[in-house]
Amino acid sequence: MAMRLSKIALLATIALWLALVAFGNLTDYGSNLAFVQHVLAMDSIFPDAAIHYRAIHAPLLQHAAYVLIIAAETLAAVLCGAGAWRMWCARRTPAATFQRAMRPAVAGLTLGVLLWLGGFMAIGGEWFGMWMSTQWNGLASAFRFVVVLLAALIFLGQRDAEGDR
Repeated sequence: MAMRLSKIALLATIALWLALVAFGNLTDYGSNLAFVQHVLAMDSIFPDAAIHYRAIHAPLLQHAAYVLIIAAETLAAVLCGAGAWRMWCARRTPAATFQRAMRPAVAGLTLGVLLWLGGFMAIGGEWFGMWMSTQWNGLASAFRFVVVLLAALIFLGQRDAEGDR
């Protein structure tokens, strides 16, 4: 039971973390929008970089990208929270039932990895050259998210011993 409770507590905490990230982006929309705008506009990367043609300056597209980020964060939080709740409800059930209860959480964690690894590190970092910016560089933060979410996925994937109840 200890491992199950640990998994549930971890997922509930991650759901809280992701919900706070989304809440912060919604309630302080302008501050974090500035980050997205600068990354997409590529206005702080090396001036002689040959990739400036990739920049997106259209405010509508910048807002759309930011709304998509917030939606993904929110959905990841909801999925992790739903998974934690379902796991809590299934904590005394057979291993196969408990594993099935994790499905929303696995989807939420995966969505988070896709957002921060695919969206921030790959697209923001490499396509838009965020790694070149000293002021608008979110790669360290994105890496932190990816590591925590991947570690949680690995932990959830650990075999559930029937006797651990």
